[in-house]
Amino acid sequence: MSEAAITESRVLDALRSVMDPDLGRDIVSLNFIRNMKIDGATVSFDVNLTTPACPVKDRLREQSRQAVLSGVPGVSDVRVNMTAEVRRPAAPETSRIRGVKNIIAVGSGKGGVGKSTVASNIAVSLARSGAKVGLLDADIYGPSIPIMMRSSGEPEVRDQIIQPVEAHGVKLMSMGYLSGEMPLIWRGPMAHKALQQSLLGVNWGELDYLVVDLPPGTGDVHLTLVQSVPVTGAVIVSTPQDVGLQISMKTLRMFQQTKVPILGIVENMSTYICPHCGARDDIFGHGGAARAAESLGIPFLGEIPLDAAIRKNSDTGTPVILAEPGSPAAAALSEITGKLAQQISIQAFRSIPLTIIEE
Repeated sequence: MSEAAITESRVLDALRSVMDPDLGRDIVSLNFIRNMKIDGATVSFDVNLTTPACPVKDRLREQSRQAVLSGVPGVSDVRVNMTAEVRRPAAPETSRIRGVKNIIAVGSGKGGVGKSTVASNIAVSLARSGAKVGLLDADIYGPSIPIMMRSSGEPEVRDQIIQPVEAHGVKLMSMGYLSGEMPLIWRGPMAHKALQQSLLGVNWGELDYLVVDLPPGTGDVHLTLVQSVPVTGAVIVSTPQDVGLQISMKTLRMFQQTKVPILGIVENMSTYICPHCGARDDIFGHGGAARAAESLGIPFLGEIPLDAAIRKNSDTGTPVILAEPGSPAAAALSEITGKLAQQISIQAFRSIPLTIIEE
């Protein structure tokens, strides 16, 4: 063979120029390259990313293709197949919920800021990307997920294990399925037991992400969650105005004090765009969450407009990201999901020793 022969080593050397923008390392040292095949002048391989919801997937595919075409003499065709394998952080194992790789808490300082809307749409968006997703409604006293994620059935108990229902490709559990229209007039210890049963007594199966929609504020439910399972990180949802942000910061600090990483802040009801004239009106203000994120040194995941499509579709049980994918709200939620998936991947790799992912 000539010195210009196409070899796996030369292809890998060329691919070292392709950097993952979030993890800050090249895709070879991150062990992303799988199943390489060389057939004459054609090279094919998989790029195995850390999440199917990666927002830079197409860019990495093209960069990988160009790196081999320009960096390896003799190659005339490069076929790149994008795959994904969600990693779990190197957190203490809990056999009671072993099949769940990442638990994402979605919280807010006060009610009415759209926390459940964000949680349900993120869950559906992750599932639509190809991930295995569950959604736990941990708002024991005010469950809304059964309405927003209308399913055809209710949970069943088999061998003392709750079988979750499914809607829009997401496994669901909520006290709303069990209590119906009756109010739960419980003290804290009962809420603690109810969350543990909903979290640990459910057959979640194998999940890449379990999104937990928490009640507003800080209290028993939040402490039960962080003391029962390793939480990958938390998302804070707030409206732009000062009063909403100041109260949400208490929830953020609660997560920090309990050693839960902050994955980012979402600004909901960020602005209103008139559907008739296109005029913009910042009814609740604008940009407060972004400024808070910058000052605290934590990620800003994005802003969601005040959009009637969200309310309409939440009431009918289909998240807006599915019902009206072309709407401004759906576009914003899709972008937020991608940024959140990136932060989860960063968190997972941050906790893994480099020797594990080196060649």
